[in-house]
Amino acid sequence: MAATEEHTVLPAPTFDKPVKVLIVVSPYYSDIAAGLLSGAKAALEDAGATYDVVEMPGALEIPTAIGISDRRSNFDGYVALGCVIRGETTHYETVCNDSSRALQLLGLQGLCIGNGILTVENKTQAVVRSDPEGQNKGGGAALAALHLIALARKWTSTPAGIGFKPKGEDTLMAGDLDGNTTA
Repeated sequence: MAATEEHTVLPAPTFDKPVKVLIVVSPYYSDIAAGLLSGAKAALEDAGATYDVVEMPGALEIPTAIGISDRRSNFDGYVALGCVIRGETTHYETVCNDSSRALQLLGLQGLCIGNGILTVENKTQAVVRSDPEGQNKGGGAALAALHLIALARKWTSTPAGIGFKPKGEDTLMAGDLDGNTTA
């Protein structure tokens, strides 16, 4: 049903300074991961962004890897890629809920993360969603990260300093607020 619906896809943002993204992917289902990764790389390359890729064993490790990277590196944003397919136990709910919640919490702390971890009922659904020529959820996650990076840059202000002014601007003379005397 979802394949017949029309969706609005925002155009990729443009940047005046380089963008560096970390893609964190779980190759647990390697064919699905390869499709997601291909779509994400293409979207980032089309936007002129550079990227690195690291692999984690499963979806639960992806948020931790992003958190470690944020504390120890200089990436502008992150793309989380993986796949969780429902099985016979409640482990599916744990992995889906905890990985999603952890990514959301990192995002609320200010990290720019595109979540491309598929949570599906079966392999057929995963194949459709991971295909770069199909639903391209990897590319969609990369675009989400780029949009968040653009928003963060839009609202980032240059710090005013910690109280020191350049020589010549450190003393105000009588007159208006910028030190110019009034005539």
